[in-house]
Amino acid sequence: MKNNMNRRGFLKGLAVAGAAFTLKMNGEMDVFAQTVTNPEQKNSVDLVAVMGGEPDAMFKRAIEEFGGIGKFVKSGQKVVVKPNIGWDKTPEFAANTNPILIKEIVRQCVAAGAKEVVVFDNTCDEWKRCYANSGIEAAAKAAGAKVIPANEESYYTKISLPKGKSLKDMKVHKAILDCDVWINVPILKNHGGSRMSISMKNLMGIIWNRRIFHVSNLQQCIADMCTYDKKPVLNIVDAYRVLKNNGPQGRSLEDAVLSKALFISQDMVAVDTAATKFFAQIREIPLSDVKYLAYGQDLKIGTMDIDNLNVKRIRM
Repeated sequence: MKNNMNRRGFLKGLAVAGAAFTLKMNGEMDVFAQTVTNPEQKNSVDLVAVMGGEPDAMFKRAIEEFGGIGKFVKSGQKVVVKPNIGWDKTPEFAANTNPILIKEIVRQCVAAGAKEVVVFDNTCDEWKRCYANSGIEAAAKAAGAKVIPANEESYYTKISLPKGKSLKDMKVHKAILDCDVWINVPILKNHGGSRMSISMKNLMGIIWNRRIFHVSNLQQCIADMCTYDKKPVLNIVDAYRVLKNNGPQGRSLEDAVLSKALFISQDMVAVDTAATKFFAQIREIPLSDVKYLAYGQDLKIGTMDIDNLNVKRIRM
């Protein structure tokens, strides 16, 4: 192991072979087994990056670093788990969050004593087909969640965004308004409009009036939306499979790669920055192209400066 490994190297050492990853177990990959700690934050972890396991195993390992799910979900609370279920695609296409990950998150919330766990998304394709073919509906229900629709405007209530620059208000799903805490679980993927779709953009699935985004500065609207004061207690980025091309839904299985990674943080900007850097090992993407990251930092939603965070990197 190279103990003097620069923390920027933890996202390197990946090679794409066809439609799947081949991991080169060289010195640069050894950093996934290291803990890089800011001495002033010895007792707290800001971000966890895990590589090399199955979706449920990686989440189990990662959440341990934060002190367990019980740190975020308390007995008797109403909890929302918000995946990306936007597309009528099966898991192999990497258009939606992995159902195995959602099942494990729900299971842990239930085990922590949650009064109710709700799963939903405002889908792009027909919602019943998205819920079924993504595998998320069955997985969530098997773990004890209630799966609800989000396809009618009557489910939403208008709230103001006083800190927003382009977006001044939005209609939020009642499940988010009524819950005690919610967990944001996007999949990491390419997006034709916003360049990347990760945790910040996943909030578009909790609102109704999102068409305005595409005519009112999409990147700024994404950042504005994230100024909503009821933020997720956790952002869990599914990078088990990554959609590298033709996002946000992909055209064929060749658009997806099996990358076996997962990122968790309470900071949406930080986790999306780390995930974008990871994605850049698959397909070139400058951080400057994902403008909502810098906009989000300017709005004090979070930080892009992950080098000054306490980051735990784990290779399974």
